[in-house]
Amino acid sequence: MDHALYVAMTGADHIRQAQTVNNANLANLNTTGFRAELAAQTAVPVRGPGWQSRVDAALAPAGFNTAEGALQATGNPLDVAVQGNNWIAVQARDGSEAYTRQGDLSVTANGLLVNAAGHAVLDVSGAPVAIPPYTSITIAADGTVGVVPQGQTPATVANIGRIKVVSATPGQITRGPDSLFHPRQGVELQPVAGDALLTGTLESSNVNVADALVQMISLARQFEMQTKLMHTIDQNEQASSQLLRLNG
Repeated sequence: MDHALYVAMTGADHIRQAQTVNNANLANLNTTGFRAELAAQTAVPVRGPGWQSRVDAALAPAGFNTAEGALQATGNPLDVAVQGNNWIAVQARDGSEAYTRQGDLSVTANGLLVNAAGHAVLDVSGAPVAIPPYTSITIAADGTVGVVPQGQTPATVANIGRIKVVSATPGQITRGPDSLFHPRQGVELQPVAGDALLTGTLESSNVNVADALVQMISLARQFEMQTKLMHTIDQNEQASSQLLRLNG
């Protein structure tokens, strides 16, 4: 394959991947606690004998946007917003422990405390939080879940357990294909001891819709430039081949 055509093709492919990331961010504009994924392209010189005149393009992992989303007061006792670099521990589909900031919680018919994505919330021991039949429920700032059991007076509050909240820097966790965050290899995250939650409040997605739309237009133009470049290279190759045939 022609080297120039290869460079243009790989550039177009990585722009397409960046478009996928940007589209996913826009799709999660209204997802509670969503952290926008970042995409960055980097130049990779092509090593080899002779003059190193070619540079390839590669999509570099850039992590996620750590800015906190706007807070919205809901008054719902099962809504919690996570403060700082803290994350709620939930059970992933494969049974492993994962982390999220999606704090719009509810109780299933089976008595499990889950978030809007259906992931069971874990307690400090790593077990799913089980809620017995109740009249009212509260979640304290430190994650302690209390209920007034059915048939009991409002003064009778039973502590069910404490939601596991961990502190993690961007370098300690990575987003998985399930949209949950998982600890990097060799990283073990410990529960936060103090207050880490705002109850009756939800954190909005931190996706900036204006920036995402501008990025979408910019990426579309970049992709168009790469495809035009590939077309021009192909035309030049055909012209060169025709000249060689005429000279032959």
